[in-house]
Amino acid sequence: MFQMLDDLTDPADHLALDEAVLMREASESVRLQPWEILRVWEFNQPVVVAGRSSRIREEVDVDYCQAMKMPILRRCTGGASVVAGPGCLMYSVVLDHAVHEGLRKIDAAHHYVMSRVLAAVQQQIPSAELQGICDLTWQNCKCSGNSLRVTRDRILYHGTVLYNFDLTMLSRCLLNAPRQPDYRAGRDHATFVTNVPLDSTKLAEHLVDKFEVTDCVDAALLRSEVLKLREQRYDLQKWHFRIE
Repeated sequence: MFQMLDDLTDPADHLALDEAVLMREASESVRLQPWEILRVWEFNQPVVVAGRSSRIREEVDVDYCQAMKMPILRRCTGGASVVAGPGCLMYSVVLDHAVHEGLRKIDAAHHYVMSRVLAAVQQQIPSAELQGICDLTWQNCKCSGNSLRVTRDRILYHGTVLYNFDLTMLSRCLLNAPRQPDYRAGRDHATFVTNVPLDSTKLAEHLVDKFEVTDCVDAALLRSEVLKLREQRYDLQKWHFRIE
């Protein structure tokens, strides 16, 4: 399991690191070995993370978040805005098309990753289910959301599992979701989303068991790429709010 580089602790570092791993050496004409990584981690503070194409002011209560000094960031994958932080386990998996050719198809990617995440969660919560396109649910309430990005060489698939998160922040920070699965049935955030009563350390171990990935990392190279992406995108308001 690839852990966060020790000196990269800002929430934007995590988003930049996901993109850096996805894009690493993508332009090489000769690739010596497949590049696949699983990373399990948490933000160290509450943060709103918008999807790549999210219209932030339609999805997020910007005034409230700014008053609370809560970062509003944009990730490189699709989907709607989410709130994360302590008590919300995050996972990021990068898979190589040289190993998983079929994952260029979005439906196949959802099935491959989410079947493994579901199996990991079911080690502790046997009644957990997969609903909608890629949501995990427990007792018909959402406990995990996920998103992806496919490039020529790889796929980045990352998501959340809520286990001890302050769910009141969802209603405070987020407006109505722009797209809602049928099983939501018009419910508001408070009645639609739930924590799952599990041990996050055990879940991290179970996720590692379900994915067969390498974890060799050129830490110096990734640090450089993370810092470059921070300068190019993740430190810039014009990146996070560019749709406005």
